[in-house]
Amino acid sequence: METVSPLKPAEPRDRKLSIHVVTWNVASAAPPLDLDHLLQLDKQDPNLDMYVIGLQEMSCGIMSLLSDTAFEDPWSSFFMDVLSPLSFVKGNKGGVNICLKLYGYYVSIINCHLPPHLANNDQRLEHFDWILEMQNFEGPDIPNILDHDLIVWFGDMNFRIEDFGLHFVREAVKSQCYSDLWEKDQLSIAKRCDTLLREFQEGPLLFPPTYKFDKNSNNYDTSEKKRKPAWTDRILWRLKRQPHTDTCTPRRPAPHLSLSLRSYISHMMYTISDHKPVTGTFDLELKPLVSVPLISLMPEGLWTMENAMLINYSLTPDFPSSPWDWIGLYKVGLRHINDYVSYVWVRDNQISFNDGLNQVYINISDIPETEDQFLLCYYSNSLRSVVGISNPFKIQPQAFLEEDPLGEVQPQI
Repeated sequence: METVSPLKPAEPRDRKLSIHVVTWNVASAAPPLDLDHLLQLDKQDPNLDMYVIGLQEMSCGIMSLLSDTAFEDPWSSFFMDVLSPLSFVKGNKGGVNICLKLYGYYVSIINCHLPPHLANNDQRLEHFDWILEMQNFEGPDIPNILDHDLIVWFGDMNFRIEDFGLHFVREAVKSQCYSDLWEKDQLSIAKRCDTLLREFQEGPLLFPPTYKFDKNSNNYDTSEKKRKPAWTDRILWRLKRQPHTDTCTPRRPAPHLSLSLRSYISHMMYTISDHKPVTGTFDLELKPLVSVPLISLMPEGLWTMENAMLINYSLTPDFPSSPWDWIGLYKVGLRHINDYVSYVWVRDNQISFNDGLNQVYINISDIPETEDQFLLCYYSNSLRSVVGISNPFKIQPQAFLEEDPLGEVQPQI
C-alpha cells in the first residue's frame, strides 16, 4: 500500500474569481429560446467562474407546484441545459438566502422580491432591514449575515422614481438623461439616509429603467395604469468592514478581499416579461485563508486491474466527518448533486486509513463500462455541501471482481 507524507503548506497565492449575477422578474413566463446573451455565452471568452441566478415571479400555480415537486422547474432545467456542458453545477439550496464559503471567506447571496407600488417605500425598507437583521444560518460556526465577508444582494426590489410625472420620466429615458432621474430614485435616496443600506454599493445606472414594459415589446406600459418607468431590478454588494478603535478614521474593507464591478447592464432584447433582466459581472480577488481543501480526492491511476475498486482521499485534521458522508461518481457535465452514477458511504466502505490518507471502495457492478469522463465528489453531511471534487478522469477497462464466500475480493479474468 502506498503512503503519502504530509507536505509543508505553501504560502497561499492570491485568487481571482469572476462572478456573473443575473436578476430577472420573469412574470410567470416560460423560458425564451436563447439565453446566450444573458449568460455572456455569445462572447468569445466569457471567462466566468460562477453564475448566481435569481428569478422572481416564476409560475406558482397549483399544477406548477405539483410538477415542481416531482420534476425540476422549467427555468432551472433550461439554465442547466445551457450551463452543465460547461461544467457548471446547480447547488441543492432552497429559498432566497444562500451561504457559501470560498477559501475560508463567508459569502452570503440574497435574492429578494420586495413589496411593490410607489407608496410602499417604507415597507420595502422595513423588509430590507428585517432580512438582514433576522436571518440566521443553521450549521456549525456560521456567522450572522452582517458578519459575512461579502454580501451580494439582488432582485426585484421595486424601488420607484418619486415626484417626477410620467411624461418627464419617459422623456428623460428617451433622451437617455438618466442622471435627471437618479436624485429621485427611492433606493438612491434611502442609501443617503439609512445607515445599514449606506454600506451597500451599486454600479451606476447607465441603462434604461427595467420596469414596466408591455410584454413582447420594448414599449413602456401602455395599459390604463401607465406606470412610470423605474429601476426596480437591482444588484448591490457589501464588503465586511474592519473595526477601528479610532472613531475619527473611516472603516475600510478587509485588505485580503476585494470586489470590482466589470459590468452592470440590462438586456433589452428579452421581451417575455414586463421586466428586463439585469446582470452584474464582478471580479472577486482574495488571499485564501485556507491553503488546502478540506477533502482531496485522487482518482488518478486507480481504475486499473489491481485496484479497480479503490478511491483514495485525504482530509484535513479539523474536518467534521460524519457517518453520513458519501462519495459520488459522476459523469462530467452533471447538472445536480443527485445526478451520481454510483456512490459509497465513506464509513461503511472504508478499508484503510493512515496519516490522513483514506481508502474506500465502490462495488464493481456499480461502475459503468463507458468511454465518458468522470468526477468524484465528496458530500459532507455536517456541512451540507460538496467539499471535494476530483479532476476529470476516464475509467479504464478492468478485470471483473467478485466476493468469495469468506468475503474476500477475488479477481476474475
